Amino acid sequence: MDNNTSKIVSSDLAMLYRVGGWAALLHLVSIVALLSAQLLGPRPTTAEEYLLIQQSSSLEALLRGDFLLLFLIGAYLGTFPALYVALKPINPVAVFFATLFTFIAVTVAFTNESSFSLLHLGKQYAAANSEVVRTQLVAAVEAIIAANSMWHSSGAYMSGFLLQGAGVIISLVMLRSRNFSKVTAIAGLLGNALDLGQHMIHPFTPDFSSIIHPIMGIFYFVWFPSLARDLFRISKTK
Repeated sequence: MDNNTSKIVSSDLAMLYRVGGWAALLHLVSIVALLSAQLLGPRPTTAEEYLLIQQSSSLEALLRGDFLLLFLIGAYLGTFPALYVALKPINPVAVFFATLFTFIAVTVAFTNESSFSLLHLGKQYAAANSEVVRTQLVAAVEAIIAANSMWHSSGAYMSGFLLQGAGVIISLVMLRSRNFSKVTAIAGLLGNALDLGQHMIHPFTPDFSSIIHPIMGIFYFVWFPSLARDLFRISKTK
């Protein structure tokens, strides 16, 4: 490899790590936005609740749904390619499967997220001029909520396993890397492991799983900024 090619490769790697660093910060901003959106009220769980909110404000209906969650999940498309390149020399098989699991989970989330479908039906409901049509639209909204891939479907359950499982795997590999601090690796391990645990038990004991949320949140608030710091630092060495 000549000097020009080497410089191009180094520049590309530096850019990849910077993208990963900014994506890690997007994770953090998304969590803050999700917490802030909760001040508007709890997430609607029935068609009637959702339609009532949308009649008042379409923006509020969007924010109290799952739309902001897409930014949190989508940011993994920026962090995991950088993590793959950084950690591949340590354990290529584990890092490959962690990245693969993440991409599958993100694809499932983006494919089936229902915010805009609900907005469309809500506008039809507002414009409906008969009770029969309104009843049909309420049933359609209820069906979409019941099949929501973020919370209720089998796809949601399995993609949660893949996403948090990938976080556990990548954090374990990170423990062996000199490029990432122990704080980053341990925070990622604990945050993702707790998230995986609550996801596993949520369908059966939702009240108990809700207790885990604030605990895992603490570790995520450490993991994402620490991850951004480490990736930005790596980018400067390339």
